Amino acid sequence: MFSVLSYGRLVARAVLGGLSQTDPRAGGGGGGGGDYGLVTAGCGFGKDFRKGLLKKGACYGDDACFVARHRSADVLGVADGVGGWRDYGVDPSQFSGTLMRTCERLVKEGRFVPSNPIGILTTSYCELLQNKVPLLGSSTACIVVLDRTSHRLHTANLGDSGFLVVRGGEVVHRSDEQQHYFNTPFQLSIAPPEAEGVVLSDSPDAADSTSFDVQLGDIILTATDGLFDNMPDYMILQELKKLKNSNYESIQQTARSIAEQAHELAYDPNYMSPFAQFACDNGLNVRGKHSLGMS
Repeated sequence: MFSVLSYGRLVARAVLGGLSQTDPRAGGGGGGGGDYGLVTAGCGFGKDFRKGLLKKGACYGDDACFVARHRSADVLGVADGVGGWRDYGVDPSQFSGTLMRTCERLVKEGRFVPSNPIGILTTSYCELLQNKVPLLGSSTACIVVLDRTSHRLHTANLGDSGFLVVRGGEVVHRSDEQQHYFNTPFQLSIAPPEAEGVVLSDSPDAADSTSFDVQLGDIILTATDGLFDNMPDYMILQELKKLKNSNYESIQQTARSIAEQAHELAYDPNYMSPFAQFACDNGLNVRGKHSLGMS
């Protein structure tokens, strides 16, 4: 479950045809008041180090992500399938992948309100619960919505996936990790009938939600715990400082560089990762995230 990573650099979008978007009386004239958009790229690695670029319904190991656009918004999402289900013969990527594909479809169909990313999670989760095809598993989830007209970012984070917003080389916004106890994040779950009430399951409404303004040039990074557990902020910022352009190729190169570094650090037996430090604080002696496996 190593870092699924999809992030975008905010750039001004050329608006062609829409008086309300270019007329100053509608907030689109002078001073850079037009619509914003995201240039996005992503990279991720499963534990077997299979490489891949962000693509529709992308899955990397037990993690999944999506990027979707609608008239009103750009939406990013990541989810981390809980690996413990593998002990019961369940592929953890099925739940996270299906959840992200459902979120993506809802966005493309316009069945969402940009200011309510929890609503995207709620509707998607309800569809999974009602799915005629049996689906078992659990997943964390993070949804980030850019309202292109209002220039506001709306977020929902459940568990230990999350996001960073970087401006001028510094983190100006970040998600709060949600844990029931050590290495047990909040998660959406579907359990077999005999295990209902036993398997840990949280409501989408339990997700932490935030809204704030963004600026041109902001970098929005979303990732599963495979990134944040292995790379502290200063390492991530060092890589982001190398990003000089807002074109797709530059962003893709930086995404891959961050994901590769997180993966390498996770398997370094001598590296004291943020996760290992947290484990030590809880009375466990480990190095790297891989030592305990991914939650």
